Amino acid sequence: MKNTALSHVHESLGAKMLPFAGYNMPITYEGVNAEHETVRNAVGVFDVSHMGEFLLTGENALALIQKVTSNDASTLTIGRAQYSCLPNNEGGIVDDLIVYRMKEDQYLLVVNASNIEKDWNWISSHNDLGVDMRNISDDYSLLAIQGPKAVEAMQALTSVDLASIAYYHFVVGDFAGFEQVIISATGYTGSGGFEIYCKNSEVETIWNKAFEAGAAFGIKPIGLAARDTLRLEMGFCLYGNDINDTTSPLEAGLGWITKFTKDFVNSDNLKKQKENGVSRKLVGFEMLERAVPRHDYEIVDASGNVIGIVTSGTMSPTLGKGIGLGYVTAENSALDSEIYIRIRKNDVPAKVVKLPFYKK
Repeated sequence: MKNTALSHVHESLGAKMLPFAGYNMPITYEGVNAEHETVRNAVGVFDVSHMGEFLLTGENALALIQKVTSNDASTLTIGRAQYSCLPNNEGGIVDDLIVYRMKEDQYLLVVNASNIEKDWNWISSHNDLGVDMRNISDDYSLLAIQGPKAVEAMQALTSVDLASIAYYHFVVGDFAGFEQVIISATGYTGSGGFEIYCKNSEVETIWNKAFEAGAAFGIKPIGLAARDTLRLEMGFCLYGNDINDTTSPLEAGLGWITKFTKDFVNSDNLKKQKENGVSRKLVGFEMLERAVPRHDYEIVDASGNVIGIVTSGTMSPTLGKGIGLGYVTAENSALDSEIYIRIRKNDVPAKVVKLPFYKK
């Protein structure tokens, strides 16, 4: 099992550590609900250094990215990032990722920790364009500094005007005494903030300085359990739960990152699927009674017929009710449709709702 450069710090802070995607990761510190509220109302810091980073360089770097990703990376200017996915040949998704345009002919791809090797092999297998590919995952650390007070709390650490960095834009600049740090206005919480990419040798100093700067703003360390409840309240997909090798981006509600203005892996089949319509859809739902939906629970109709499956579920710390994502048949996917979650042989009522669950 791998450690991040900060694993010893999390252990010294009393974090509950568990294996996640092959890494020894902090799951909670003081408890999921308290950490969740910190990010919603103040500022929290996640160590997400287990994520993978690939650097693609060369005159054909864009052409390779256009071939393997569903979104249109030709719209990216230097300093902008884009959410996308890697379609496979069977209609499913190899992974979801973020594409950063670093320079004219250089891009950074940030992929999920559990898929680093799979994604590398997949993209490499399509690289007949002479693109220079470097897997820098083991050399770089990633901190997600998230929450409505992140800008104010971190401004003292950089000469970059943090408030001027628009959503899904980034700056390479100074941060906590180091140069060439990527400060990206991205994250998976829906509460604003930044993701900080730096070298492993720099991350502990940056972590410590971030906590010094944020002390007056209530900054706290946050574990991966709260990251999951935060992203679920936003209706953001988690690879391995809500999307995988068998789910199409159109079924998953990711049509907005599936651009048929270009050719990409399996684009012809996905285009036909869009024209013909999908037979199942990923929906958000709220429980109508006090109950917690969980991954792999069956979704049934009023007659008890199985119509789908829960892919993610939790008791929402913000809303105080059970929420979830799941695939249901297209005819049961309309807003306000009444569905039932089968929990220990009981069919508990729920209704399909508009995402996100959390509205600022």
